[in-house]
Amino acid sequence: MRDFLQAQSAGLPGEVTIQVSPLDPNNQLPACAALEPFLPAATRAWGRISVGVRCDSPVTWTAYVQAQVSVLADYLVAARPLRAGQIVGPADLGQRRGDLTALADNILTDSTQAMGHHTRFAVAAGTPLRGDMLRVPHAVRQGQTVPVVSAGPGFRVSSEGRAMNNAAPGESVRVRLANGQVVTGVAQAGGTVEVSF
Repeated sequence: MRDFLQAQSAGLPGEVTIQVSPLDPNNQLPACAALEPFLPAATRAWGRISVGVRCDSPVTWTAYVQAQVSVLADYLVAARPLRAGQIVGPADLGQRRGDLTALADNILTDSTQAMGHHTRFAVAAGTPLRGDMLRVPHAVRQGQTVPVVSAGPGFRVSSEGRAMNNAAPGESVRVRLANGQVVTGVAQAGGTVEVSF
């Protein structure tokens, strides 16, 4: 069971520790030639989970045991109070070590996940940073004149247009071209909009 959970948790950041509760010795299940562990659908090896144990021979049965998969790693915290809309810099970030499975799923573990991003709301000092607390700065702002690069097999055309919505790099943006046509493209980090055909 422990080997199965170690294989399932391979690649997780930090030090993984696994504790498995034994089957109740009074369970009255028939002896099994080969046990096959499995995770129920939509379950991952993270936190407190139930792990299935299946027997196919000589008698078919299934039982569940409790397990705890802990991941000890460094995660990001606000080093000082952050105001809403503030751009996060190196001095704003601190690190703590703890069990990631006891924190929110989208906890940030690397400073590159936070640096240069805007806070969505005020964050108190010492608060663990989650992905939903931050937003990527806009590459394109509504009303801004933007370069538009249209590309397809064998051609590349550049023009200009006016952005109709805000967009971060990689997000969709609608642009009204000089001839009145509206196209949809993808905002790039430098403020360019790429339209693929």
